[in-house]
Amino acid sequence: MSETRDQDLPHVLDHFLNPRNVGDLPNPDGIGEVGAVACSDVLRLSVRVKDGRIVEARFRAYGCGAAIACGSVATELIVGRSLDDALRFSNDEVSKALGGLPPAKAHCPVLAEEAVKAAVRHYLASSQ
Repeated sequence: MSETRDQDLPHVLDHFLNPRNVGDLPNPDGIGEVGAVACSDVLRLSVRVKDGRIVEARFRAYGCGAAIACGSVATELIVGRSLDDALRFSNDEVSKALGGLPPAKAHCPVLAEEAVKAAVRHYLASSQ
């Protein structure tokens, strides 16, 4: 986040300093773990599903502050969604919820999108 001043990204800073839903869910229904080789960021997201909806989500992020913020906001955005809706989850939603990110951090919302979709796909594959 060094490309811009912290005060220019208040939502990113808030989710970085006070991340929501941190950790792993015990006995999750689905897990998605993705990484960006270019910057060594890794995002792991676990979900609990009930009646076809995500009822709980937690994340772990290894990497930059923007990756942590994206994981945090993604968990807030997906709880309550149907599985079909979660499979349409977009990195644009993460970026907008955070008020935008510098171009150098554009990969972080993509990680969040990929982790959400991977967790849902894991759930769908393991529940058959």
